[in-house]
Amino acid sequence: MRKLPKSLAIAALAALPLASGLAVAADSPHAVTGKVALFSEYEFRGLAQTDEKPALQLALDYAHASGFYAGTFLTNIKWLKITGDVLGTPIDADIEWDIYGGYKWGFANGVTLDVGYLRYEYPGSNAVADAFSKPNTDEVYVGVSFGPATLKYSYGLSDIFGVVDSKGSDYLELSVNQPLMDKLTLNALVGHQRYKGTQVAAGNFDNSLFDYTVWKIGATWDFGNGLSAGAYYKGTDADPQYFTFNGKDWSDDRLVAFVAWSF
Repeated sequence: MRKLPKSLAIAALAALPLASGLAVAADSPHAVTGKVALFSEYEFRGLAQTDEKPALQLALDYAHASGFYAGTFLTNIKWLKITGDVLGTPIDADIEWDIYGGYKWGFANGVTLDVGYLRYEYPGSNAVADAFSKPNTDEVYVGVSFGPATLKYSYGLSDIFGVVDSKGSDYLELSVNQPLMDKLTLNALVGHQRYKGTQVAAGNFDNSLFDYTVWKIGATWDFGNGLSAGAYYKGTDADPQYFTFNGKDWSDDRLVAFVAWSF
């Protein structure tokens, strides 16, 4: 039984510096920001989403001075089509569309609490009986930031990313984005993905066999005027037998490079 993983690089995008929104007045409680990014590949939580091919991504965010925020994220993907090929059933979705919102609360000595909801949507996707759930996924999350470090916990309200009977799966991540000099920032991350549930139709297959830890280390350079670029190396301890499709291990270690423009 192979895992059917999720389609980004949200973690990678979070490592990039955001420019201040220019669409509203300086004294307005509203802020709108955006980002366009090109990645050498899209990987999410250490798993390849574009079959080692480039990904073009767009993120738009709204934030209110009260702490409430909302946003959306779009990227091309290939993992669903490849999954369909392996299962012998077409799954034609080639776009991931994320919608999210939440509340950030700053308190005591620079500590920030972030709680929210995130919907991963794959337009045109479908389920495959007993082998693949509809990949659209709902997660809630809570994060705590202090200085350059953020600890974040995400919990799946639905089956996650096509894995059958996986409701209640979770992901814990610690990220650090530490400025090293005026324009250079060190980006580091370690996370653990845990899968809950048992697939009865697959002979009581234990989803915990898909569990893995991911790590990333890299840097971002700020060129000014919203333009940035960088690279990071990612690795996992995932079992390749559950992540190899058409001869490619989606969990394999590799270098990812990116360039982005924030506006």
